[in-house]
Amino acid sequence: MGNLNDTIAAISTAIGEAGIAIVRISGDKSIDIIDDIFVSANGIKIMDAENRKFLYGHICDEKKQIDEVLVVKMKEPHSYTAEDIVEVHCHGGIVSVKRILNLVLSKGARLAERGEFTKRGFLNGRIDLTQAEAVIDMIKAKTDVSFDMGLNQLGGALSDVLNELKDELISMQALIVANIDFPDEDIENAAYNDLIVRSEKIIGKMDELLENSKNSRLLRDGINTVILGKPNVGKSSLLNGLLKYDRAIVTDIAGTTRDVIEDYINLDGVLLKIADTAGIRETEDEVEKIGVNIAREKLSEADLVIAIFDISREFDSDDKEILNLIKDKKHIIILNKDDLEQKITDAEIEKYFKDDYLRLSVMENKSVKKVEELILDLFFDGELQISSDMVLSNLRHINALREAKKDLLEVNESLNKKVFLDLIEVDLENVIAHISEITGAITTEDILDRVFSDFCIGK
Repeated sequence: MGNLNDTIAAISTAIGEAGIAIVRISGDKSIDIIDDIFVSANGIKIMDAENRKFLYGHICDEKKQIDEVLVVKMKEPHSYTAEDIVEVHCHGGIVSVKRILNLVLSKGARLAERGEFTKRGFLNGRIDLTQAEAVIDMIKAKTDVSFDMGLNQLGGALSDVLNELKDELISMQALIVANIDFPDEDIENAAYNDLIVRSEKIIGKMDELLENSKNSRLLRDGINTVILGKPNVGKSSLLNGLLKYDRAIVTDIAGTTRDVIEDYINLDGVLLKIADTAGIRETEDEVEKIGVNIAREKLSEADLVIAIFDISREFDSDDKEILNLIKDKKHIIILNKDDLEQKITDAEIEKYFKDDYLRLSVMENKSVKKVEELILDLFFDGELQISSDMVLSNLRHINALREAKKDLLEVNESLNKKVFLDLIEVDLENVIAHISEITGAITTEDILDRVFSDFCIGK
């Protein structure tokens, strides 16, 4: 990322036709740059304008008017970056906004990189790293639930939980240091017992966070769902029913779907990333073979598999292969075409499926509703609750907390064995470092590059 002393600028709204567009500028020179190109209707310079109050006027290149605009300044440290920020609100459209940006760049600003405004907010101490990551989560949110999770995290919910854990770990560390500095056998024995109780309590809190993270990750990123089955069993019909419109072609010809068809479904606030795959079967068709192989690859990434079997056709080796593929996956089994004459025997149903299935016709709306309800029951017991304890949804956070827990378990084992306290303090410092890595109190350029590479320019 470029020099943080530079003044940066970027278009902060989507490129295209709109009512307004915004050019954002941040840094020491931002006010001077705008005063050089902005002529307000009342003659007031941005330097002398009231903070956070819009001024009406024109952006001009020398004497040539570029656009009619509103301009507002936000003085440091009370701005998004904790630096001086000026925003130019101009007419939406490609020509106007690019002209203004190019003019700002010609006056000494440089084009901001991805996420650089938010990164400056983090580096200047306005937000921590979890709050910075919450910004991109909110931008990318596709459901109200995932947006609220991001908003909760931006408000500091995750930071509060992690800082509480960190304070408890530091308190343990202080007790260890006190016992190292002032050794006494009776006090030391009591200290070991106290530290064991404290470490076990913190491990319990970590376990709770990690357990909740399973659902919170799915709420944030969506449930990777794959519809699997032989050709012409009703996979595309189910996809269309879940989407509430005809996304996939449905015919009586086996093998119609040869590639993966993917879409998103907002299921009562839960995002499903759903994929309709090519029918699983032995085939000599080279194109269809490719589709079957892609279906198997998608299966390996799936959080949920919806396997469909056609009970109006005889149960065969392809059906058995599908059952084998899904046995270690969270799955829903649908025995489809219940409205037609049954060709799979009751004995076969009992042998291969037992009670683990829905028997229905996916062409009916009430059947699709049953599938939706079962998905929610499988993952959330039919209920969705968002709290500060559920905001650990980022894979970086989860991995760091797992490492912290692993090290704390080693600390706990050492305490039980009454290893020298000065050695335990070193291990405890590693636990604190992993927690600090999540919030960004301890970080590296590699971590920052990963975090901000997902951002758009202008944010």
